[in-house]
Amino acid sequence: MQQLRRLGTGIGWRPEIAEAVERMPGIDWVEAVAENVCPGHVPESLLRLRERGVTVVPHGVSLGLGGADRPDASRLTALAERAEALGSPLVTEHIAFVRAGGPLTASPLLEAGHLLPVPRTRDALDVLCANVRAAQAALPVPLAVENIAALISWPGEEMTEGQFLYDLADRTGVHLLIDVANLHTNHVNRGEDPSKALDELPVEAIAYVHVAGGFERDGTWHDSHAHPVPEPVLGILADLASRVAPPGVLLERDENFPEPAELERELAAIRRTVTRARARATVGAGRRGGVTYAPTPPKAITGDGVVPDAGTAGRPEHAAAAPVEVPTGAEDAARQRLALAQAALLSALVAGTPAPEGFDRVRLGVQARALAAKRADVVAKVAPELPEILAEVYRPAFLAYAQGHPMSGGYRRDALDFAEHLLLAGLPESAETRLLREWWLERSGPAPLSRRPGARLARATLRVLLGR
Repeated sequence: MQQLRRLGTGIGWRPEIAEAVERMPGIDWVEAVAENVCPGHVPESLLRLRERGVTVVPHGVSLGLGGADRPDASRLTALAERAEALGSPLVTEHIAFVRAGGPLTASPLLEAGHLLPVPRTRDALDVLCANVRAAQAALPVPLAVENIAALISWPGEEMTEGQFLYDLADRTGVHLLIDVANLHTNHVNRGEDPSKALDELPVEAIAYVHVAGGFERDGTWHDSHAHPVPEPVLGILADLASRVAPPGVLLERDENFPEPAELERELAAIRRTVTRARARATVGAGRRGGVTYAPTPPKAITGDGVVPDAGTAGRPEHAAAAPVEVPTGAEDAARQRLALAQAALLSALVAGTPAPEGFDRVRLGVQARALAAKRADVVAKVAPELPEILAEVYRPAFLAYAQGHPMSGGYRRDALDFAEHLLLAGLPESAETRLLREWWLERSGPAPLSRRPGARLARATLRVLLGR
């Protein structure tokens, strides 16, 4: 595994806080959402930070490495271009799926608009490892992948999160981006022990660490990135830092931005947490005779309930001693099975189909509502005219629309489809309706013609009707 440079303490760069980030003391590096950076038009703020020697890392959110399909070549090219444009030492993505359906399932392609958990099964691991290797081959710098927060659990999982990540790193050499806020989320929502996950992780594979806030509602923790970092998350950070000196730690904040002084206080708390944990670990090592502390190697229980002997210590029973190449036929079969499972789950979440067997229907409902709410929030950002035109009607109207209209493209397409839906529903004529019609007509064309004559006719008819 390639050794990565130490990053230090950083913060997620967002346009809303760009000026504040530039003025913050002690910022060693920043992370920018890859999809929001255009290689030919890098924001001036990021260029100024780079000139000062601040490292910029692109963080992808749409690749879907945990999906059943092979990584999209154009998305990989785009991620590589951003890494080169920013002079980045690495790029990061997520262990998640973000779309499902399509040719593998002979069903419509559905977009989640959010990161969804992959099942911790051998099928999913085989597919993920193949996808990660493909991404590594296409990228000019090392790749690190992030554990995600989840509201739901897959039935029939075969590994813990720590074991899954251990095997992934072992088989591919990929680095890990460990989000301690996500470990806390999974503790609240899925009853998983963060300390046990850290016990099982290959800490030498950690590229850096995310820290973020959230909130709890009705027993469910929502990883919002819009609230202060809570003490339990700092506690998990301290646990991790007691095991290894994290190469980098970064504060994530995506919305509901506080005053810069508040962000600086959170960064100070993060630094203080890591420093104290490292000091305690050093003292503890000294008391044990100067031996550097290392976590207890992960142990696995074999099928007959026997703990492996000392000869296999340090590696889970199921982990491979060398990179595992899954035969092409077996990989294709695994992709097919995973594709069907992910399509069934995503359809239940965004299209209202029945819940797949074994899932908690209450939790699925919570996740479905969270996905719809996120769609509404993001559409409001990419098309701010819609909430301005519709005012208080916007959010309830969009949530009602989302229940029966899954995403099939990006958020800009979603905004157009939502406006089109409202206009075709026969809204009473008003100033708002006229503004909405003008907005839709201005942004819906010209567009590439569909190859289907029926689709071209329907679009032309719609434009005539809405233009009257």
